[in-house]
Amino acid sequence: MDGLSWDDPDASEQRAIAMLADGVSTDLCDRIALLTLTRIGLIRGPSLTTSGEQLLSAAVRRAFAARSVIAITRRSDHV
Repeated sequence: MDGLSWDDPDASEQRAIAMLADGVSTDLCDRIALLTLTRIGLIRGPSLTTSGEQLLSAAVRRAFAARSVIAITRRSDHV
């Protein structure tokens, strides 16, 4: 996972990561995305690897932090 950010996988690969994290079957994921994610070590079989989980977790934390900053900024604009 070194050097890989959430912006590196394309939309279908990001979707597959999120779906697998939710326990969705690989049958419902894009086959090319699964092959790519397997090749780069983010999934193994029907599950995310530790690297895949860390990538998703980091993306969620960044998105949450960004929304928190926006909410705080909007709140301070109304004071």
